[in-house]
Amino acid sequence: MNTTPQPDPRDRPARLTVGVVGAGRVGPALAASLQLAGHRPVAVSAVSDASRRRAAQLLPDVPVLPPEDVLKRADLVLLTVPDDALPKLVAGLADTGSVRPGQLLVHTSGRYGVGVLDPALRAGALPLALHPAMTFTGTPVDVQRLAGCSFGVTAPEELRLAAEALVIEMGGEPEWIAEENRPLYHAALALGANHLVTLVAQSMELLSAAGVAAPDRMLGPLLGAALDNALRSGDAALTGPVARGDAGTVAAHVTQLRRHAPQTVAGYLAMARATADRALAHGLLKPELAEDLLGVLADGTDGTRGTEGDAR
Repeated sequence: MNTTPQPDPRDRPARLTVGVVGAGRVGPALAASLQLAGHRPVAVSAVSDASRRRAAQLLPDVPVLPPEDVLKRADLVLLTVPDDALPKLVAGLADTGSVRPGQLLVHTSGRYGVGVLDPALRAGALPLALHPAMTFTGTPVDVQRLAGCSFGVTAPEELRLAAEALVIEMGGEPEWIAEENRPLYHAALALGANHLVTLVAQSMELLSAAGVAAPDRMLGPLLGAALDNALRSGDAALTGPVARGDAGTVAAHVTQLRRHAPQTVAGYLAMARATADRALAHGLLKPELAEDLLGVLADGTDGTRGTEGDAR
């Protein structure tokens, strides 16, 4: 074991002063990660009590200031506000003269590239879009989760090396996303991660209603294996009654969902139809079994109605 004392990151010469505008779940974690790499957080803006608590926990002793004062103190500013608030924030900071020439302005929105930072660019800022493909809790565990996390990166050609260096310093892996592809990139992540949470939460509620005492313990190994198989094998990992064409089983599911959790029926049917389409396209669902199955999914009942044109 190496017993040589390791230097405290706070004793390293700081290369950049770091400010955070918007102390949601993302900004403080990224700033804390940059601090571990030798940079120095100097200011954070936070409005709600929850955001102030996050800032105090992840960035202790860093003062909470208005956004314009954060920009006055920082060489590198993280704009970590909700997507819909970002354009107005950038325009406001530029209009008030808060942006300094040569200042690195980094937003973490998955939706936007660097175009949203054009008002700041005209004021002389250096624009970067660094979106961590990770779900955040607002706690110190987020800093650890950044290790190996992919970042969707968009930057002007002359700033690509700077963007890459910042991502690597935070423990991440840069993945270059073209400006015009940012909305598609973000939709893909939302489809996978955000909707997964909804599906898992619904599944746990249904298991609880069925009398399962520990639905999380039951689902953990199953969902872990399903995710691993899907990442390794794609559509070849499809299993279950839809991929097998078990129309009767699917009809029984729908009946039970209507009775016990009607709010889940629309989502179940939509996902089952998408699964059936993919299973058909990849030869997993036999065409002769697809008609009855698609009838169930079209009706949401027992499949007695025909579904011409649905078996695509």
